[in-house]
Amino acid sequence: MKEKTLSNCINSYQHKYLIGAMICFFMIFAVSVNAIASGTLDQFLDRLEKRYSQNSFTADFSQTSKLQALDIDETASGKASFSHPGKMIWEYIEPQQHQMITDGKMLWIYRPDQNQVMVGKASNFFKEGSGGVFLSDISIVREKYIIRIQEDRKTFFTLKLIPKIKTPEIQSVLLFVSKENYNIEKIVTSNIYEDTIEIEFHNIEFKEIKSSAFNFNIPENSSIIDLDSQLEN
Repeated sequence: MKEKTLSNCINSYQHKYLIGAMICFFMIFAVSVNAIASGTLDQFLDRLEKRYSQNSFTADFSQTSKLQALDIDETASGKASFSHPGKMIWEYIEPQQHQMITDGKMLWIYRPDQNQVMVGKASNFFKEGSGGVFLSDISIVREKYIIRIQEDRKTFFTLKLIPKIKTPEIQSVLLFVSKENYNIEKIVTSNIYEDTIEIEFHNIEFKEIKSSAFNFNIPENSSIIDLDSQLEN
């Protein structure tokens, strides 16, 4: 009986974490940046924005989620697609298949093994640039965050993003950016509970993606859950 109760607790926590921290999305290694000129940050941001502004791309990703309260580490991997503005597909392949899709207006989370689709308004979940949505609209970085250079090395630099509007889901975000091509190779987000989600991108390919790819047709006989009502509970 105790084991069942613990399992239910973990499942409930993970479910809320998926809807909250992971969606509201998508680590602190302190380095002094006093010697870095303020103009350098603007240069980094200008080049980063030039790379991602209104550009579509695909990538493979690997993800590590750490839930501090339960002392649990989870890993996952899959493929992702992004297109301006606000369009994303997160297709998880391992350890269990599921998809998170948004056309910038609506959000669908599809779990084929359960024949279940969660549906809600994207704006309710991707607030303050959460969920990695800035990958599909890079202007959000300057608009929503206080930005600092966390680390400046020969081949990459790291930006630390602090939300201008505080939320429990996002305390800070780290962007690891290649100096060779200004690709964002890794993102680490943390919340106020010290949970973290680390996502590394591989095989990044900038290319045109049709808008129709970000529309989701709900399979027949699927169980549908209203995500917006979940937020109210």
